[in-house]
Amino acid sequence: MNVLGVLKIRVRRGINLAIRDSFCSDPYVVITMGGQKVKTRVIKENVNPVWNEELSLALYDPTLPITLSVYDKDTFTADDKMGDAKIDIKPYLDAINMGLEGLPDGVKVDRIQPNRDNYLSDESCILWENGKMTQNMLLRLQHVECGEVEIQIELINAQGRRGGLYI
Repeated sequence: MNVLGVLKIRVRRGINLAIRDSFCSDPYVVITMGGQKVKTRVIKENVNPVWNEELSLALYDPTLPITLSVYDKDTFTADDKMGDAKIDIKPYLDAINMGLEGLPDGVKVDRIQPNRDNYLSDESCILWENGKMTQNMLLRLQHVECGEVEIQIELINAQGRRGGLYI
């Protein structure tokens, strides 16, 4: 199968994550797509961790679900799950396929509003900056009492191809 590009996911920070130990948590993020799995480092005793880590996944099939899960690292027992969210890259891929290279820096190409069908907790903007298109997202974690994770996505096309993905 041909790779369409590399999806870079910058995991910036967690906000008001759930407490899973006595008074705090030791959170880390796992992102899965197809058979791929990447994760951040563990931040000790912090429910508002700052990771600022860039994780990369090879994008073969843009329809595969991308799941972000947060866990609490435990030493003697299985790690506790602290929620999960789906990362919807379809609006971002649609924006790339418009072929908008050459826009002035800082142009908001699209805005995606939170709704029942996505995991956004705030408006998400797709931006053209420094010759590349990125999307910032604040994801509301599901299956947990509280917590959000701030990320940014960017696609690096395979073979340096410019323009759309032709998907």
